[in-house]
Amino acid sequence: MRATPERVWAFHELPDALERLTPPWEHARIIKQAQSLQVGQEAIIETKIFGLIPVKWVARHTLYRPPYQFEDVQVSGPFKSWRHRHIIEPHATGSVLRDEIEYVPLLGLLGAFAAPMVIIPKLKRMFDYRHDATRRWCEAEGSRSQPINE
Repeated sequence: MRATPERVWAFHELPDALERLTPPWEHARIIKQAQSLQVGQEAIIETKIFGLIPVKWVARHTLYRPPYQFEDVQVSGPFKSWRHRHIIEPHATGSVLRDEIEYVPLLGLLGAFAAPMVIIPKLKRMFDYRHDATRRWCEAEGSRSQPINE
């Protein structure tokens, strides 16, 4: 991204960042937004497994290293386990945003079998959208003059 790590971090600290990062095709509703990225803060999202089965996803922030890294883990939700690291690295042209996700699907062998065909493509599409939304905000000239805490 043609933006400093501080700028990319600032996007993630926006009060409505999670809303901005949720693709319109996802059947997700934000019940509770985390107040910040700091350790212990939680977000609650209502989503659907296979678009049918409603589930509340509770994610808690467990790592906070501004402006380079934060992490959330699933407390409860659609996976057996989930850990998501947001990593922002300086680069000659700005920064690189990288997401590292470790997860274990539900349903044991069935979930593991379905992951390459269902979960991985869905996550790729979602994170492509998220990175595009982040890039648009970070590289937009107009947003540079807006206060970070809108």
